[in-house]
Amino acid sequence: MSRRRPRIVYLQYTNPAGYPPLEHSSRILAGRGWDVLFFGTGAFGADGLAFPAHPAIEVRRMADGGSGLKQRLNYLAFMAWAVATCLKFRPDWVYASEALSCPAALAIRNATGCRVVYHEHDTPGALARPSGVQRIVRAARLKLARGADLCILPQQKRLAAFVAETRRTGPTECVWNCPRREEVVPPRPALTAGEPLTFYYHGSLNAERLPISIIEALHRASATAKLAIVGYETAGSIGYMTELLGTAARLGLGGRVRYLGPIAQRADMMTAAATADVGLAFMPMQTCDINMGHMTGASNKPFDYLALGQMLLVSDLPDWREMFVDPGYGRACIPFAVDDLSRALSWCAAHPDAVRAMGEAGRQRVLAEWNYERCFAGVVERLAPTTLGLQS
Repeated sequence: MSRRRPRIVYLQYTNPAGYPPLEHSSRILAGRGWDVLFFGTGAFGADGLAFPAHPAIEVRRMADGGSGLKQRLNYLAFMAWAVATCLKFRPDWVYASEALSCPAALAIRNATGCRVVYHEHDTPGALARPSGVQRIVRAARLKLARGADLCILPQQKRLAAFVAETRRTGPTECVWNCPRREEVVPPRPALTAGEPLTFYYHGSLNAERLPISIIEALHRASATAKLAIVGYETAGSIGYMTELLGTAARLGLGGRVRYLGPIAQRADMMTAAATADVGLAFMPMQTCDINMGHMTGASNKPFDYLALGQMLLVSDLPDWREMFVDPGYGRACIPFAVDDLSRALSWCAAHPDAVRAMGEAGRQRVLAEWNYERCFAGVVERLAPTTLGLQS
């Protein structure tokens, strides 16, 4: 008889590859001897994203559910599929990572007796008139928030609000959305005199994250600087890249603004970004959304950029200044004000040595502290199986 490998099931009613922390945590666990099974679905805009192959990680996905009655039936089919499979797979843990996965996680716990992690990447907003399905999901979220063996949120203020809202008394962890150490590049070479800077953005594409003002500011700031963009439009931003690229063409910047589209695997995206110099991580200056208002730690962008040795340009908000500007990893600006954004881009173009020095300082911080291995270490300890079944 031999001790079997620990097993964990990840549940997302979306494409799990759209969440870098899920790739990070699953690979960390697989590297420690776990068998990992993902259940997911399609996702508008992000449907083509994929995890890299790993012998201990399997990803199973249903098609996108569509809308209306078709989506509700798809959701029920997803739950039934996940529960039925877990009755055979017999996981030690279920890792639910968004509110829509909570009903399935509860059903699997009841059917198999496994333990449950709830990792809430995005806090659900209030609903004026929730549908029947939405009420069921909210009730399941509340039950799981109170009864899960561990709850994780990516930002300390969100975690405090979550505990207050749900009255959770059990263990919690705050895990920032950092990259893995293996994603950190070697030190970047110095920028040569006259070499044009490349500004860079990756992620979902909309006017809040990558405002049109960046095109006008680039036009004013430099005759040579470039902008590279990787990402995808979501349901609420269809046509946005056509508008942004049209603005670039109108201002004569067509040759200096490149849209690389969505890149399926994260490793390839990081490779495509590795030659850029300044990463753009913008947030709204005012918002009532708890997620958008508390993104330091929860946004993977600044950590990704620093792992690549890029200097940061962030929104001029107190928490972003404290976390990224004050330690010397970047500068702040008002991203929706063309004059202020143009001054920030101009400063970068005029100070290439400082750009590289800030990026290197941030790269060192990622290696030492801001990496997922370190951030997730407390979770790994809690997940460590104490009693596993035996197999011959």
